[in-house]
Amino acid sequence: MPAHNISLIGVPLDLGAGRRGVDMGPSAIRYAGLLPRLTEAGFRVRDLGNLAAPVAETCPTPAPGEKLRYLEPIAALCAALADRVAACIEDSQLPLILGGDHSLALGSVSGAARDRRLGLLWIDAHADFNTAETTRSGNIHGMPLAALTGRGHPLLTALAGQTPAIRPEHVALIGIRDLDPLEREALRWSGVRSYTMHDIDRRGMATIIEEALAVVTAGTDGFHVSFDLDVVDPQEAPGVGTPVLGGISYREAHLAMELIATSQQMISMDLVEVNPILDERNATAALAVELALSALGKRIL
Repeated sequence: MPAHNISLIGVPLDLGAGRRGVDMGPSAIRYAGLLPRLTEAGFRVRDLGNLAAPVAETCPTPAPGEKLRYLEPIAALCAALADRVAACIEDSQLPLILGGDHSLALGSVSGAARDRRLGLLWIDAHADFNTAETTRSGNIHGMPLAALTGRGHPLLTALAGQTPAIRPEHVALIGIRDLDPLEREALRWSGVRSYTMHDIDRRGMATIIEEALAVVTAGTDGFHVSFDLDVVDPQEAPGVGTPVLGGISYREAHLAMELIATSQQMISMDLVEVNPILDERNATAALAVELALSALGKRIL
């Protein structure tokens, strides 16, 4: 396995989601043995603890029909996370960010994109490509990929120090199967390379990941992996914020991570949307641990 120096960063955020509970995701993943498993595998790991995340009870209640729910506290937390991630990479650490809802990727990806041309591998059942103009819910966890590619409110698009944080042609989106109508149209014209579950079913995960890696490494200085556990079928990952039937299998998820490790160009990663309230014996958090190990180089033999 590669000799990475890894920094763990917890982000107990659920303001971006429509369902409570994902704020406990970092604790669930740690409880599943992430740090000792990484240490046993030979990695040098430092756990930086959790960022201080606001909770809904201490924030002003969004107005009915609000299209950017909890915008300011989410933006502030993501700005702090971007600074932390950028500092870790500058210190030759690989940041492994534990979520928390997917709006945190605004910070993790923006931090990784500072002072470099970054590729982005977004593995998710959802495109997260809404803006205030297209959203049905107003939940910001459905918007980070749009914002990272320059679409959306300035508080969300400028965290990397440049807009867009990521060029659309350097993004590959894998596993999508649940899109809003206006989001679908925006994605079609975005320049983002998108692979649906139909593509995976027809062509196989290995082919899709190999193509996606070519996208995110072409002309870049490395890539970030943003892995939403809801991309996995809910029979195998029940503890997620927004489960969608028909997801990838346990082995397809591991194969994707193993191929990512083979590229040796991943510089940061987040694991998001683990909701222990909905989980069964912490199975989804345990899966997150296993997938992190595979992405970092663990092999069967």
